[in-house]
Amino acid sequence: MANLNIDSEKDRTYDAIVIGSGISGGWSAKELCERGLKTLVLERGRDVKHIKDYPTTNMYPWEFEHRNELPYQVKQENPIVSKCYAFHEDAAHFFVKDKEHPYIQDKPFDWIRGYQVGGKSLLWARQTQRWSDFDFEGPARDGFAVDWPIRYADLKSWYDHVERFAGIAGDRDGLPELPDGEFLPGYPLNVVEKYFKQSIEGKYPGRKVISARCAHISQPQPIHIQQGRTQCQNRTLCQRGCPFGGYFSSNSSTLPWAAKTGKMTLRPDSVVHSILYDEGKGRAIGVKVIDRNTKEEIEFYARIIFVNAAAINTNLILLNSTSNRFPNGLGNDSETLGKYVAFHNYNARVYAEYEGLLDFKTEGRNPAGGGYIPRFRNLHEQETDYLRGYAAGFGAWRSESADQSGLGKDLKTSLLNPKLGNWGVGSHMMGETIPKAESYVALDKDKKDDWGVPLLKISIDYDENDHKMKKDYLDTMEEMFKVAGFSNIRRDEAWQAPGLDIHEMGGVRMGHDAKTSVLNKWNQMHAVPNVFVTDGACMTSTSTQNPSLTYMAFSARSVDYAVSEMKKGNL
Repeated sequence: MANLNIDSEKDRTYDAIVIGSGISGGWSAKELCERGLKTLVLERGRDVKHIKDYPTTNMYPWEFEHRNELPYQVKQENPIVSKCYAFHEDAAHFFVKDKEHPYIQDKPFDWIRGYQVGGKSLLWARQTQRWSDFDFEGPARDGFAVDWPIRYADLKSWYDHVERFAGIAGDRDGLPELPDGEFLPGYPLNVVEKYFKQSIEGKYPGRKVISARCAHISQPQPIHIQQGRTQCQNRTLCQRGCPFGGYFSSNSSTLPWAAKTGKMTLRPDSVVHSILYDEGKGRAIGVKVIDRNTKEEIEFYARIIFVNAAAINTNLILLNSTSNRFPNGLGNDSETLGKYVAFHNYNARVYAEYEGLLDFKTEGRNPAGGGYIPRFRNLHEQETDYLRGYAAGFGAWRSESADQSGLGKDLKTSLLNPKLGNWGVGSHMMGETIPKAESYVALDKDKKDDWGVPLLKISIDYDENDHKMKKDYLDTMEEMFKVAGFSNIRRDEAWQAPGLDIHEMGGVRMGHDAKTSVLNKWNQMHAVPNVFVTDGACMTSTSTQNPSLTYMAFSARSVDYAVSEMKKGNL
């Protein structure tokens, strides 16, 4: 006979459970705890405490055994994650290695993951732009995906809310396609970036080059001091973890804030197997967890559950949460769960040189990265033979080089006295991809991981729309570079697999109709009303903006609604 421990079950019961501690999970936890809910935060990876667990944050280049390069053997063992720009000796400990959690690529997909408390909020590129009604109205207007159940007005106050707390640097640019926010002072463009801005805006009405908006504290406000954070030091070593809290992460901001309430229980090393559904009650009652180290199976219970495991893992958990009521995944009455997954197309870049303004050079570092070109294609009318459009980054730098042809004293003198060259300039695209039913993730029927969870199969690819958009970006950016007088223009067709953008979205999309979507306008499951999904899995379409700020706003908004419904007795 089983030994039933009633007290143990009570100890494992909470008001709310949050699955995942990254950007959206941290926000869900903060908002729930602030509203007085006893909240359990489950993280499948190890614990990482702010400052204490950033081992490389203050290391000098010569203190790394391989000068921040990873050995050849490590790269060979990790052909996927080693493609990521931040996977070097100083931050490799924050990434999932290829063998640690395998998956099946029906089509090439580079799944970049960070399994630890804070998730990828320790590693993200920190670019933050609001969506506009051009984005939320896109599917209804252009005829792809399903209509978003919300518009910008529904999210505006929540953008305000999260921006003030997180700390977003940017300029007020007055662009309807890229709404202004509650900004700290923006980081200025350098002299060549300003020159490019003037050249393009003078030649092309409707095209703008602005200072990139980023989650860095350029000027601390009282709310940031209260969090224990201070001004960004412009070190641009962010992937190591920031001891100053200069950029936003769950570790430095939302999780400590939640912990201060005394309402949060954080449980790392907790691999979520599935969400438990009670068919009699018609609701989810808890979460089944496998301890990462001991493989012990544990169940936790709560009135409401927020799923913030990051888009693809959220799909995995929900697909694995089966019952007689939901044989194909929790809340999957529409049979859309795991489908309509999309991403951002980063598959092209353009580089060049500029021979002017040689009496200037760059000094110091810009954590915002330089300029940003908001989407200008197909905004007010359909003007191309492809749907939607792209945004682009733009940056300029002054390079130094030294003659390395000499020997002995001459070589040493040359190396110690490098000479400034021309300005280098570069741009990368960030295109909106179209969600399609044939872009999906699914569970393998036979293979399981070390914790007994089915391996995930990923089948996502580019399509004709992406190729047309890519060509337009390359042609258009080359033309703009010529207008600005840049020389030695080089087109780079990157041909990287989907996934390396690390902006995967969808699979648990929002919509008006329960027959064609999984979530309603509150990020609440149509069929299981006490389950909410507020990470990238909820996205109906992708826009051209970096998505993390929108996940934060969704999380705060949904918690506010969920708690209100709990008080009314509806949840």
